[in-house]
Amino acid sequence: MASIVYTYENHVYLNITNACPCKCEFCIRNNGDAIGDASTLWFEGHSPSFDEIKGEIDAFDFSDCSGEIVFCGYGEPTCAYDNLIKTAKYLKEKLPGCKLRLNTNGLSDLINKKPTAQEICGVIDSLSISLNAPTGEKYEALCHPSFKEKTYPAILKFAKECKDLNANVKFTVVDVIPKEDIEECKKISESMGIPLRVRTYEA
Repeated sequence: MASIVYTYENHVYLNITNACPCKCEFCIRNNGDAIGDASTLWFEGHSPSFDEIKGEIDAFDFSDCSGEIVFCGYGEPTCAYDNLIKTAKYLKEKLPGCKLRLNTNGLSDLINKKPTAQEICGVIDSLSISLNAPTGEKYEALCHPSFKEKTYPAILKFAKECKDLNANVKFTVVDVIPKEDIEECKKISESMGIPLRVRTYEA
């Protein structure tokens, strides 16, 4: 069984699905079966049920958790939307005061075929949204999304809606893209009033 709860650099992570509509060329899951103290992050056959996620949470000792609890594994968490929302609510009940972060590609509305920002921002404290490129064309070339040209506008729309809901939102890019593209991403971030974090690629 793949690890559902694992730790990495003082944060607890929740791996709730392997599904993702993108095939990013720099994706960390291309480099190995796990990170942190996980045994493997690949599920065999199916994503975990809510009861399985809940069982792993109940068995985990959160007493040494000094950082956020992050929804981020070897897949896009919003592909398991119902379990994401249920799990976030359960953690808030079980660990009052805990801070939850969602690492996402920002495609939840397209994945789930409905507006999702309000419900997500109602249970998640902060969001890290992968911007990845300064234009839709460059995003498609780098991340190969199944939604094609609909992808990039959907990311910007989702980010704006989360910001308008007063959520703590950040964009991220990985430093594998050209410096001039990073600068253009900074301009987009500044124009939207959303901070940008440049992540170092970990091979």
